[in-house]
Amino acid sequence: MLDIKNVKVYDLKESVIACRNAMRTTMPEYTDEEFEKSLPRAIKLVQASKNSDVKCHDNFLTGIRVSFDVTYPQYWSPEFQRYNFIDIVTSSSKMHRLKKMMIRQSTNKYVSPEVIYAAQKYVDRYNQILNDESIDTFEYYDTSSSESDTLISVKGRNEAVYAAFMVTLSNCPLGLELFMRVSTNYKQLQNIYKQRKNHRLKEDWGAFCKMIEELPYSKEFIIL
Repeated sequence: MLDIKNVKVYDLKESVIACRNAMRTTMPEYTDEEFEKSLPRAIKLVQASKNSDVKCHDNFLTGIRVSFDVTYPQYWSPEFQRYNFIDIVTSSSKMHRLKKMMIRQSTNKYVSPEVIYAAQKYVDRYNQILNDESIDTFEYYDTSSSESDTLISVKGRNEAVYAAFMVTLSNCPLGLELFMRVSTNYKQLQNIYKQRKNHRLKEDWGAFCKMIEELPYSKEFIIL
C-alpha cells in the first residue's frame, strides 16, 4: 500500500512573507518577525479563496514546495498523475527492474498467490531466454480474440526476447509496487486533499491525506 517517507517542505516562511507583496513598495526582509506579521494575512487569503469564486487569492501557496518519496501500487499512479502541478523527480521502472523482480516482495497484500506465481513464472522464463543465447523461440497464447486463444510461436533470437519481455510486462499485476520522488506545492495539495480525503482507495489516498495533515500549517492553508 502507499508508503510516504522523507517529506521535506521548502520556502514556507518566504512564501508566507511574500503574500503581502501586493501592499509593499520595497522588497521584504525574510525574518521571523516578518513571518509572524504576514501569517494572519496569509490565513485570510486562504479563507478568501475558499469563500469566493475567485480562487487565486491564496496563490502564495504555490511557492510552498513539498517533496517526498512514495511507494505506490500501479493502480494508484494514474489517478495521481491527473494533477497538473506534480513533478515526478525520478521513479523506479518496470522496464529496467522487471528481470530483477521477486514478485512476492514487490506486490501489495491484495495480489493473490495464483497471480504472484504466474507473474514470477513469466519473469523467470524471460531471464532464462535473456541469459541463454541458444534459445531462439518463444511460445505464448494470443488472447485478443474473444472466441479462442491461439498459440503463437515466435522464432528468432531478438523476436523471442522481445515477445518474452512483452508477455512478462503485460502480466504484471496492478498491485505491483514501484517508488518515486515527487515535488509539488501547498496549492496543489489543497486541491488533492479536497478531492481525495473520502476516496474509495482509503488505504492509499488515506495515507496521502494523512501526510498532508501532518505538514506545517496544514490546517490553516490546506485542510479547509
